[in-house]
Amino acid sequence: MNKFRKLKEDEIECRIGTIKKDGTGLSLLLYKDARCDMNILDETVGSMNWKREHSRDNSNCTVSLWDEDKKQWISKEDVGTQSNTEAEKGLASDSFKRACVNWGIGRELYTAPFIWVTAENANIKQFKDKWSCNDKFRVEKISYKENGDIDGLSIWNDTLNKRVFVKKPEVKKTGDPVKDAKAILKQHYEGE
Repeated sequence: MNKFRKLKEDEIECRIGTIKKDGTGLSLLLYKDARCDMNILDETVGSMNWKREHSRDNSNCTVSLWDEDKKQWISKEDVGTQSNTEAEKGLASDSFKRACVNWGIGRELYTAPFIWVTAENANIKQFKDKWSCNDKFRVEKISYKENGDIDGLSIWNDTLNKRVFVKKPEVKKTGDPVKDAKAILKQHYEGE
């Protein structure tokens, strides 16, 4: 079977998870959309070698890939939850995205660090007793360890036009203290 590649920066979306009760910061969550899954399936196995089927009023989705060696469809299934905007469409999309994670598409997002953005880096506003933020955040840069876990990450706030979160990747040690020190200093002064 095929191994799916890791997601690229422009394939990862950011959304606000929570806003602190006093408005001093917010957390961000990383996710992918269903179009991303479809594109990666087409790219990796070909548009004619995968299929999706929904059941139980769209709450379940089965994604099947054609296995040429076995001459049969191999399937993985998952269940979704309704969205706040378009409940039925959101349910079908969520179950599809989750079934694709079962195949490994975007599974690395589960290894994302906790992303905290302070109020200085976001337009957090209070309306009556509720806090909100309409800023547009995006993944500026991402790197992965050999095992596929997220190693480095930077988030850009397009609304404020500035970087608002950085998790630097680990510097790989070479065993040479001079080379290692230079690599750490280089990373520090590059700001990434």
